[in-house]
Amino acid sequence: MQSAATHLLPNLFRTTAFKLTAVYLVIFALFAGFVLGYVAWNAKRLLDDQIRSTIDAEIQGLAEQQRQGGIRRLVNIIERRSRGPGASLYLVTTPVGDRLAGNVEAVPPGALDRPGESEIEYARSADAVDTPSRAIVRVFVLPAGFRLLVGRDVEERERLGVVIRRAAGWSLLLVFVLGCFASWFVARRVLKRVDGMTDTAQSIMAGDLKGRLSISGTGDELDRLALNLNAMLDRIGELMAGMQQVSDNIAHDLKTPLTRLRNRAEEALRTAKSPDELRAALDGSIDEADNLIRVFNALLMIARLETGRIQDSMDTLDLSEIVSGMAELYEPLAEEAGLSLVTEVAPELHVSGNRELLGQALANLIDNALKYGQPVEAGAATVVVSAAPVGSEIELVVADHGPGVPEADRGRVLERFVRLDQSRSKPGFGLGLALAAGVVRLHGGQLRLEDNAPGLRVVISLPQVQPKPVDMHEGGALPASTAQPNPAGLQSA
Repeated sequence: MQSAATHLLPNLFRTTAFKLTAVYLVIFALFAGFVLGYVAWNAKRLLDDQIRSTIDAEIQGLAEQQRQGGIRRLVNIIERRSRGPGASLYLVTTPVGDRLAGNVEAVPPGALDRPGESEIEYARSADAVDTPSRAIVRVFVLPAGFRLLVGRDVEERERLGVVIRRAAGWSLLLVFVLGCFASWFVARRVLKRVDGMTDTAQSIMAGDLKGRLSISGTGDELDRLALNLNAMLDRIGELMAGMQQVSDNIAHDLKTPLTRLRNRAEEALRTAKSPDELRAALDGSIDEADNLIRVFNALLMIARLETGRIQDSMDTLDLSEIVSGMAELYEPLAEEAGLSLVTEVAPELHVSGNRELLGQALANLIDNALKYGQPVEAGAATVVVSAAPVGSEIELVVADHGPGVPEADRGRVLERFVRLDQSRSKPGFGLGLALAAGVVRLHGGQLRLEDNAPGLRVVISLPQVQPKPVDMHEGGALPASTAQPNPAGLQSA
């Protein structure tokens, strides 16, 4: 227990929560001290002003009495007032300083020689000379050189100052104790959650990839951090699972073409008896190698799309031109497949993106539709490519009337190397839809598969943007270009 506490305290003192709370404590203590000091100063000033006002009023009244009745009348009044209780002080002296009347026994030397207001020490009796009190007094010179001293004791002011200082001390002490406790409580609570996150992170680094940071449910900054980190861990887990799946798929799906390539070369070595036969074997091997190169190029492209490393090549594009040009490019292939390619494209559909990538994604979708869009029964042998604005987005649709994709498999076919059973008789490696989905994600859009009743309807939603103004001084807009189709077979069902 002692070892754990010894280890916990240094960690508490190093936490940001403890440091921030300590800083807030110091700031609050300084502010509280300033407020209490300001209150004490104003209270002292208010009492002093009241004392001065009282002294001035008494001096004016006594001076009037002296003018009316002379020094004797003034002495009588001072004697009468001096016998009454209270904090008022009176003293009348001769020009040479001899005491005539009053309740003040001793004042500092020279105090009566300085007319006006001052704060002095005094004694009411001879016994109190050793323990003088303080007072605010005013000395008034009477006719014939007599001196009149009127003042008030400041004991009440001193008592108020003591009360305020004592209250300030206890308040600051209470603030310090409560602040230290609050710092310890907050830092301990935060440190406990951070230690939990650290333990989870260490377990994840040790190989437990299913571990996730705990959520307290308060919605504070640590909860938001944990939610984002958990989302990041989920994404990392998905990517690692995808890499593992890709590795497995590469091992299985590419094993066949590599084996076929090796067998063809081996057969050529064993059976070829003329240069023409060797040339034919080499041509077949080159075709197989080209297919493998296309597969790896597609994998590299998908990896680049997932890392988002081509954002700098984005520009404002007219999607209408890309769709129209791609549809025109595929019309001959559609006729060869016995299908009719119908285009329905609205004008001026502007998006922010990469022309080649969008063209490649659309080429993959059209090629898929031409491969697998043959109607199962008698029906419309058409493939429809349409693009139109829908709210703030643009929807690009490629629809066919083929067998379609079962709803349970629509999420799975967007993964790499996934091919359904009915499509394995057609050429391809199951990368086309994965590449198209990666392109759409890179452009901030969504790709979804829907039922075309019958057939498959692939919908791409992309954010619509305003076109950039054309600078005619630079020669106007650049001519549009489209990506070339890839009929060799990177598309998937």
